[in-house]
Amino acid sequence: MSHSLNEIEAMSKRAARGAGLAWGLAEEAAKGTRWLSAFSFPGTEMLEGLLTLNDRLPAVDFSPATLTGRWSAPAGRMSPLIAGAAMSDCAIRMEAGQVIEMENVSFPLLVVPFAGGAALRLGVPVSVSWEGVKLTTDGQRLCVQGERDAILTRHTTQLSCAAPAAMTGQSEPVMRADVDEAAWAKLGEFAHRTYAPATESSRLLGAGAGLSDND
Repeated sequence: MSHSLNEIEAMSKRAARGAGLAWGLAEEAAKGTRWLSAFSFPGTEMLEGLLTLNDRLPAVDFSPATLTGRWSAPAGRMSPLIAGAAMSDCAIRMEAGQVIEMENVSFPLLVVPFAGGAALRLGVPVSVSWEGVKLTTDGQRLCVQGERDAILTRHTTQLSCAAPAAMTGQSEPVMRADVDEAAWAKLGEFAHRTYAPATESSRLLGAGAGLSDND
């Protein structure tokens, strides 16, 4: 099933919000899902898996407890969206030569789009590495090293972000992406939570004849 990147971003934003993410983080999740999809990665499947895992649970449980040393989360697993946003905010540390290290990150591929944003601000490529995988981006292109199964893992015990990094074997983004039907349907279920339930007054104000029959 093929969708435009705009469709993917719109669905991802509502789904993330429906799963309990704040609007700001939902917007970042949607942009990241779009970004991964543009490079032919299953961004929607990654997002659906994460939203299902952490559905409506307190975000603080999956946030870095501290931004010094190696980052870890109280729940023992870290959200790549929250950690990625924090990494991007701390990007200046990497410019100074510091490697940002994290423990027990869920769906680590979802961190990579945030590295793209950091790379654009720093003006140098940023790499994200975990367990035999290294993805490097300048924000517009992506270099991939590692086996696909490892790239798409649901959990990694260690993840690191560093800059500057070398760009080799670059790939360019596309405008449409193939989407897994089951993941798309699940995102639709999350998104449906954001729709206000119909009331008698909303039906009267909506399209159609309301209570009167004009036929």
